[in-house]
Amino acid sequence: MALIVQKYGGTSVGNPERIKNVAARVAQYRSRGDQVVVVVSAMSGVTDHLIKLAREIMPLPNEREMDVLLATGELQTIALTAIALHALNVPAVSLTGAQAGIVTDGVHTKAKIHNITPRKVHELLNQGNVVIVAGFQGETPEGQVTTLGRGGSDLTAIALAAALKADLCQIYTDVDGVYTADPRLVPQAKKLAEISYDEMLELASLGAKVMQSRSVEFAKKFGVVFEVRSSLNDNPGTLVKEETKSMEEVVVRGVALDKNQAKITLVGVPDKPGVAARIFKALGDSTVNVDMIVQNISHGAGSPQTDISFTTEKADLLKACKVIEKLRQEIGIRDVITDEKIGKLSIVGVGMKSHTGVAGKMFSVLARDGINIGMISTSEIKISVTIDLARGEAATRAVHEAFIG
Repeated sequence: MALIVQKYGGTSVGNPERIKNVAARVAQYRSRGDQVVVVVSAMSGVTDHLIKLAREIMPLPNEREMDVLLATGELQTIALTAIALHALNVPAVSLTGAQAGIVTDGVHTKAKIHNITPRKVHELLNQGNVVIVAGFQGETPEGQVTTLGRGGSDLTAIALAAALKADLCQIYTDVDGVYTADPRLVPQAKKLAEISYDEMLELASLGAKVMQSRSVEFAKKFGVVFEVRSSLNDNPGTLVKEETKSMEEVVVRGVALDKNQAKITLVGVPDKPGVAARIFKALGDSTVNVDMIVQNISHGAGSPQTDISFTTEKADLLKACKVIEKLRQEIGIRDVITDEKIGKLSIVGVGMKSHTGVAGKMFSVLARDGINIGMISTSEIKISVTIDLARGEAATRAVHEAFIG
């Protein structure tokens, strides 16, 4: 008998028929004698619909109330999944994140898990139930409902697997594993049998939609090996695990395109110590996640000035602009320019640690196709560039062809 945590995404539970399919799969595992904990997302499209409703009432809604609103999406799914299991004569109990013992900090819409006390989950499992937990949500010690940010159901599943010391964690989605690129953009993309935590972490943070980056960080920290696989078939998936020596033989493991980026350029910023710190501390205090940053060489006589550009998620653009506007007069920023028509193209692979010329090859491929590079960011195992969003898909296919085939 094994203890298994399974997570099903919004597409996997997108309609009553698919919820029945999930229930049938869960019932199969339970019939073997396994204990099963199921984490589910809101049904496909529900979260976006709730956000749209709120913004029709107010462009920038209160974040506490947004958490209360968005948490209802998963509550629908856990109840429907439990009902589907009951229809198969399988005992099942649904739990909210709070009822499952998930305690978070108080940062609304992007909360972090502080700890999990899964006593109730163990109790229900030992009574013979399948336990269905609402992903994406938790509760502060003061009893405030919080959500974990986009893709937070992945984090819920990984964190529960760690807390429960599960034998297996499976992340079910609408694709049957991790591919070298998004198959919808690159038909030649290949499924990977395995991938390291670090590679998966980079791909997740760079726009690959299979996993949420925070969940991969959590899995790496607590050594949770997990499998990404499809809920629509029985094909083997992709194991995400610790890096092995053989993984370095592959220079580039995957290519990712993030279409959800926006660039903000601050023009005429006084070039003196502490200014950049004030800008980015204010953004951080407002929970705006900043990615790539470029500062130009100072220009102007007397009181030198510089331009600072940075990227953030499109969803945070309005919030970031409000923060900058408050600082603009105080610091003396001459102008603020925003650009939502950018994409971030990245290549990832632990093999980059031991191979040279990778950046030159990537830039040559883009230059050959007349694709201009904006900002550049690198790490040991990734290279990211910003490009015109209209050329993003073509650039992804060209780079994939050059490195992976």
